[in-house]
Amino acid sequence: METRWASLVPYAAAAQLLSDVLPIGAGVNATTLRQHVLRVAERVEAELPEERPSFIDGCPADWQALPVPEGRIVVGLDGGYVRDWVERKRNFEIIVGRSLPEDRAARYLGLVHGYDRKPKRRLVDVLTSQGLQANQDITFLTDGGEAVRALTELISPCGEHVLDWFHITMRITVLSQYARGVAQHDEGAGSRLLDDLQRIKWLLWHGNTYRVRDEIDSFQDQVDGLEVPYANLPKFVTAAHEFAVYIAANADSLINYGERFRSGERISSAFGEATVNAVVSKRFAKKQQMQWTPRGAHLLLQTRTRTLDGTLRPLFERWYPGLANDNQVDARHTTAA
Repeated sequence: METRWASLVPYAAAAQLLSDVLPIGAGVNATTLRQHVLRVAERVEAELPEERPSFIDGCPADWQALPVPEGRIVVGLDGGYVRDWVERKRNFEIIVGRSLPEDRAARYLGLVHGYDRKPKRRLVDVLTSQGLQANQDITFLTDGGEAVRALTELISPCGEHVLDWFHITMRITVLSQYARGVAQHDEGAGSRLLDDLQRIKWLLWHGNTYRVRDEIDSFQDQVDGLEVPYANLPKFVTAAHEFAVYIAANADSLINYGERFRSGERISSAFGEATVNAVVSKRFAKKQQMQWTPRGAHLLLQTRTRTLDGTLRPLFERWYPGLANDNQVDARHTTAA
C-alpha cells in the first residue's frame, strides 16, 4: 500500500492517507515512506539483467522456425522534463513510453535519460513480458529525438522506427502560423509560403521523401530571402532551418502515412503525449514546480509505471507468496459466504 499510494500521490499525501486508514499510531511520514518506496524500486532494479548493445540473437533461419506471432506491437516513446533538485534552474529529461500489443495488456516504461544505465534492457524487459518474439513486427513511434531514437535501435530484427505524424504536423502548424504573420505584411509572399507548406505536408503524408527534400530546401530559401517588417521573422527563419534538419535527421523513419492510416495502423504517438501526462505530469507536478534528484525520479518511475499498468501487485506476490495465498483464501471465503 505504501508503494502503490506513494506512486500515485505525493509522499506527504500518501503518508496522511495511510495514517487515516490503517491502525497505526506512528512511523508513517513522508520521509519514511519515501525511503520504503525507493527501497522497493532498488530491489526491482537489482533484478534487471545486464545491458547489451544489441538484443538481436540468432539468425533468420531461427526466426522463421518460431511460431507465428499474434500481431504487431506498437510502442510510443516520448520525453518530458522535471526540475532538478540541486540545480534548480535546470531541468533533466525523463523518457516514458507505452507498449500496446494487439493481444495483451499494455505496459508502461519510464527512465531518467542519462542516469539510467540499462535503458535498452528496461525496454526489452517490458516487451519480453508481453511475449515479444524475434519474428514479431514491432513499431516504435517517437518524436524523432536522438535519445529516444537510439533507444529503439537493435532491439528486434523486425523492429522499425517511425517518426510519428503528430510531431510532424505540430512543426508544420507552427511554421504556418509564422507564414500567416508574414501575410499580414506581404500577402503574396505569405500565401506562397502557406501553399508550400501544404505541398510539403502532402508529400510527407504520401511518403515521397525524394521530392519533399527539394520542397523543404526551396521553402528555406524563400524564408531566408524575406524582407518584411515582421517582428517574428528571425524566429521564423530559425524554425524553418530546424524543420529541415529535423526531417533530414529522420529521413529513414518517414513512411507512407496515408497508406498506413488506410490500413488501420497507428501513425501517431499522440498516445505517447498522453503517457507523458499520465506518468510524469500528474505525479511529478510540473505545474507546481516540484524538484527532484535524478535518482529519486528514476526510482519512483519504476514503481509508478508498475502501479499504472497493474503489475505492482503481481511483483509483490512473487516476492511474498503469502500475499497471493491470502488473496486465494479471501476469494474462497467470499464465495462460501
